[in-house]
Amino acid sequence: MQKGFNSDINTRGQQFHVQTEDWGRENPFLVSRVFCDGAVITTLKTSYQDALKNQSIKDSEAILQALRKQHNSVVDQIYSGQIG
Repeated sequence: MQKGFNSDINTRGQQFHVQTEDWGRENPFLVSRVFCDGAVITTLKTSYQDALKNQSIKDSEAILQALRKQHNSVVDQIYSGQIG
């Protein structure tokens, strides 16, 4: 199972790195961090319960889809200027 995603983004003359991780069932959170110039500028931490809504936390495919959705949402926010 994939435990996370990483993206490097160049926009508006700045370079960002987005790292999104699944902290696992023992610590059930999806966490995205946005880095700029080596510093964390934003962190988004979402519980499995909030990310999965009515889906089972035992469904690894649902967790992966929620992880991908959160990562892509953060990337979109950077491109739209909401972050950075």
